[in-house]
Order: sequence, then structure tokens, then C-alpha cells
Amino acid sequence: MRYAAAQSASVPLDIAANVKRHLAFIDAASEAGVQLLVFPELSLSGYELPGMAACALKADDDRLAPLRERAACANMTVVVGAPLANAGALPGIGAITLHPDGRTSVYRKHFLHAGEEQHVTAGSAISQLHDVRGTKVALAICADTGQQQHAHAAAVAGAELYVAGSLISAGGYDKDTGQLAGYAKLFGMGVLMANHAHASGGYESAGRSAIWACGGELVIAAPGPGEMLAIADDNGGRIVALA
Repeated sequence: MRYAAAQSASVPLDIAANVKRHLAFIDAASEAGVQLLVFPELSLSGYELPGMAACALKADDDRLAPLRERAACANMTVVVGAPLANAGALPGIGAITLHPDGRTSVYRKHFLHAGEEQHVTAGSAISQLHDVRGTKVALAICADTGQQQHAHAAAVAGAELYVAGSLISAGGYDKDTGQLAGYAKLFGMGVLMANHAHASGGYESAGRSAIWACGGELVIAAPGPGEMLAIADDNGGRIVALA
């Protein structure tokens, strides 16, 4: 399987503008033969916690229709980051998976950063797995990856690839990616981290989205901030810049 981290930039709280940009990434990934594409945390809204509730989405939201259609057209599994509506409660930080057969599934961030609980509700499920072209893929969102038990649960469930949409600053990059490389080595599964291309919600992203092979070897990493795809398969990795 060929898979990629979409290092995208987000317009604050503008779902329509971000959907349009996501479509450009899906098209570029399709041209590169990508079969699994993963976007950063809250890629459809930006990391705008105070305003999330106003633009929260449901899995079957009409605003996602262009993404569902493009994923199906490209025969691609696409994981986008989004604020999730939560009836009568604070929204969740979610990963919405758009499957090539038209199905949509939702994972909610299980482990929250300090302070996030003021704006969002944590998800109850610690792990979610999808079969993508015969590969078992587990989902994570940013702070999830800071807890080894999250990656361990994915491995116990049979994950072969652990993918995370994140927002990681330069100051936290070495620690966070060191943990991710460690999971690849400890649990014998590939690891992908998709980071924001630029600042979001007042946090300056380091960029440098990365993919590690089973065993912890770095396959590919984006050179820094900016919009691009970090792509990997059995033959190695490459970077594709987006205009």
C-alpha cells in the first residue's frame, strides 16, 4: 500500500475553504498513486478550540459530500480532522474516515491535552482499526500518541500501521517524534504523523510530517513547514509539494 501524510494548512473555522483545499490534496495524492491519505488534527477547522462548537460536523454532514465523492472517485481512504457534533455536550476532536465505498466512520480523540477539556469531550474508545487494502490501520489524534497505552492498544488489536493527525510545534517535535519512532520499534508497526503546514490556533507548527517503518527507521519526513505530501510505500518515501 502507498500512503501519505497531508501536511495541509487550515483557514480558521472555515469548513468550506478547507474542504476545497482538502480536495486539492486528494487530487495530488491520487496522481501519486496514494491509497491512504491522512490529514492533521482538526484540519477542516484549524485548532480553534473556542469556536469549534459553531462549526462542528456530523459524519453524514452535507459539507463533507465533496470529500466523500472525491475519495470514492480516487478509490482512496481519506482521514480528515474535524470538530464533531456531540448532542447536548461539548464537541469532540475527531478523525473522520472517508472510505472508498462511500462509508464514513468516526474516531474521537481519547486522551486530551491539558486545557482541552474546557472546550471538548474526550472519546470513549481507545482505539479504532480499519482494513485498508489488506493492511490494518489504527487511528490516533495528537495527544493520544503521548500515551504509550494508546499505541499498545492499537498493536494488541492487530494494527500494522498507526496513523496520527497532529499539531506539533518545533519545541515539542523531538520528544513527540521520538515517541512515535519508539512505537514503531517496540510494537513492530509502521507509524505516520501528519502535522499542520503552518500555525493554527495560536500554535506555530513545526511541519516535518513523517513516516517510520516497522522497527523505527525513518522512511520520509517533510523538510519543514509548508503544504506538501509525505508519501511512503515498500520502496521508500518521497515529498510532493503543493502549489
